[in-house]
Amino acid sequence: MRCYIAGAGEFCGRELPEPGDYVIAADGGFTCLAERGITPDIVVGDFDSLGEAPNHPNVARSPAEKDDTDMMLAVKEGLAHGCDTFTIDGGLGGRLDHTLANIQALAYISKRGARGVLIGRDMRVTAVTDGSIYFRAGMSGVISVFCAGGRAEGVTLEGLKYPLDSAVLTNDHPLGVSNEFTGAGSRITVRKGTLFVFFPREALNNIIP
Repeated sequence: MRCYIAGAGEFCGRELPEPGDYVIAADGGFTCLAERGITPDIVVGDFDSLGEAPNHPNVARSPAEKDDTDMMLAVKEGLAHGCDTFTIDGGLGGRLDHTLANIQALAYISKRGARGVLIGRDMRVTAVTDGSIYFRAGMSGVISVFCAGGRAEGVTLEGLKYPLDSAVLTNDHPLGVSNEFTGAGSRITVRKGTLFVFFPREALNNIIP
């Protein structure tokens, strides 16, 4: 099951939920959905962005002083609902610290055996833990790979302009930035650890499940 989360970031509305999605509005993401005539299954957050809880039959209100961001509350709700793929729109842009928090949420999703994607204007972001992500042939553009923790071991990049073979990436050296698709099918693998992968929006529909 796919979970679609609408946040209050700059790019909300670039991707819309599909039939069968479990749709969550994270605070101000409710407005983004309402403007497009979409009613979420649940609305979560402290509602500091909206100002008050919306008129919705399924609202999970949290205190303003809490350990989780509204987006993380939405992620945890989706995981508890049994979702294994996440599309997060409105999670990039705006405050840089919120963007970083949302990217970290991708690692949280990945470490629990699910796959999440953040939607930006021209770029998508996902995370891979102890596994691989595959792209079909025919892709072009820039793809960047970063270590999401202290170390990522056994990092192998195949089918890209700058390959790696069982390399170690760390979070203090951006070795994987600004790689390129070559048109060949490509694979990014990490044996132990988590990677953040930034890729063009056109590549999202060319990921092999």
